[in-house]
Amino acid sequence: MTLLDSVFWSAGISRDALATRSAFSKTRVNSAVAGMLEQGVLEEVGVQHSTGGRRPETLRLNRRLGVLLGVAMGATGLEVAVLTPDLEVLARHSEPADVRQGPGLVLSRVRALMRELLAQCGATPKQVISIGIGVPGPVDFDSGQLVNPPLMPEWDAFSIRDDLRADYGAPVFVDNDVNLMALGELWRMQRGLQNFLVIKVGTGIGCGIVCHGVVYRGTNGSAGDVGHICVDPSGPRCHCGNLGCVEAMAAGPAIARLATEAAQAGESALLAEMLAARGTLTLQDVAQASRAGDTAANAIVQHAGALLGQMLASVVNFFNPSHVFIGGGIARIGPLFLAAVRQSVYHRSLALSTRHLEIQYAPLGERAGLIGAGVLAMQESLRLRGSVR
Repeated sequence: MTLLDSVFWSAGISRDALATRSAFSKTRVNSAVAGMLEQGVLEEVGVQHSTGGRRPETLRLNRRLGVLLGVAMGATGLEVAVLTPDLEVLARHSEPADVRQGPGLVLSRVRALMRELLAQCGATPKQVISIGIGVPGPVDFDSGQLVNPPLMPEWDAFSIRDDLRADYGAPVFVDNDVNLMALGELWRMQRGLQNFLVIKVGTGIGCGIVCHGVVYRGTNGSAGDVGHICVDPSGPRCHCGNLGCVEAMAAGPAIARLATEAAQAGESALLAEMLAARGTLTLQDVAQASRAGDTAANAIVQHAGALLGQMLASVVNFFNPSHVFIGGGIARIGPLFLAAVRQSVYHRSLALSTRHLEIQYAPLGERAGLIGAGVLAMQESLRLRGSVR
């Protein structure tokens, strides 16, 4: 890892700490830092607490380097943000979106939001260092193209990089949305955890894998596609064509479908009232009903949590992570879903795999995707900078 990488991943660090992390001598670090301060790559931003002697200055990437653009695209929503090189969010916007409309309409809106947010910050396209984009589908990371994405078929082999190249000279990096959530959590913890999983449950179910402190993408970028692990061979047919995938039985649409059936069968007056008022039910409606103590909603939530835990137990046995972080729309349900997942995982996994395992909602919450997009943009920009030298 280069000194710049160490500064970026530390979210503010002293020279002495930088020498310790990088395993370089203090003399070499001080010399390199002096050069990067002179070049305007790093800046000093105040002093840290003293442990004896002179109080050390905090180093960070210089904000005058420019700005990052981050895009977190979900199946039903879109977020765009402008961030500093050290990942402070300067401006952000989120709105509903349907990726099934295809790249033309969706990316046209992304470009418009990018222009608006840059203008809000008083920045220009020329000041953009790099762009990070998360999409809800498998991505060939080297080419930046989606590969047979089940939730967004019109995007197959479409080049998001080429589409944005006309507006920005900055490099564009595209990755799976859950990989970016994993990157966001990795940055939050300053790489303090080496082996963990991030599970996103929304329209689909996906998994970001951090192995030895880096995101593991697999040979072709499809690592972590856990939504199509079978949890019931006699279950409903998934959009992938197979039967009983956990995504078809425990993701947002499946939970909404079960709630609709419960409302129509007279099993829940609250869900029936919501259905009559809105014409349809969503995952968030079920979450609201569950938090209100609705018996039918709680049963649906517990069933979905148990199925997700059944799938996770196999993954936990295989990978032996220290933590599993759960994010996406499901997080709004609260502790009942989490308890059902934990019970299922601990019941089905080997004792050694779960001895020190922690399962919790993703601490960054709904910010994880955008922060991860910024991490991707800055990390890959530093990598390119290093390869040029």
